[in-house]
Amino acid sequence: MKQAFVFVGGGIDPERITERPDADAITVAADVGWKNAERLGITPKILVGDFDSLGEPDVPDGTEVFQVPAEKNETDTQLAVGLAIRRGAEQITVIGGLDGRLDHTLSNLAILEDLERRSFHGVITDGKNRVRFLRNNSTLIPRSGFRYLAILAADPVIKGVSIEGVKYPLKRATLRRDHQYAVSNEIEKNCALIEVRKGGAWIVESADTPIGISPRSNRKG
Repeated sequence: MKQAFVFVGGGIDPERITERPDADAITVAADVGWKNAERLGITPKILVGDFDSLGEPDVPDGTEVFQVPAEKNETDTQLAVGLAIRRGAEQITVIGGLDGRLDHTLSNLAILEDLERRSFHGVITDGKNRVRFLRNNSTLIPRSGFRYLAILAADPVIKGVSIEGVKYPLKRATLRRDHQYAVSNEIEKNCALIEVRKGGAWIVESADTPIGISPRSNRKG
């Protein structure tokens, strides 16, 4: 499965990000996400964005650079994900993009829903949180450095929600978007088995460790 890593802005905890691209992976930085890639010791092969946050890019020879107008109908993150898909990516990991401006964060979470709808595998992580989207399906979440596990309904009502291997198991429960209670769970076994029979949900792993961010790195899109 062809992998792509998309680096975006926002605070990250490099020590807690275990996802790393291999030599064959597609690597794309969205604007100031270039700086987050640098923090992880990675030089993306592609840079895309309007560069309102990054400024005039100073990148190595051989890096593909796609500058777009600041006035556009897609965020830099959406552009970077779309480019990765056009290059053949089937599994996409977005690094960053979960803190700072709430509008950008919600937009980035919607990208996961769109990827699932189009049969791509997607995950977003900043080291403090890791998010996937699940619809009418099941998944295994291995126990890791993230303490908490949550299922957040994306649809008005989701049904047949089951969780095994956790502190607070559920069996064919119904969750509502306007009453989210399946939060602050904890994985007690080697992994958690999550099933959503009808509807879509964000699966969120979280840690308590705060992320230090600079005003410059707080921009994302």
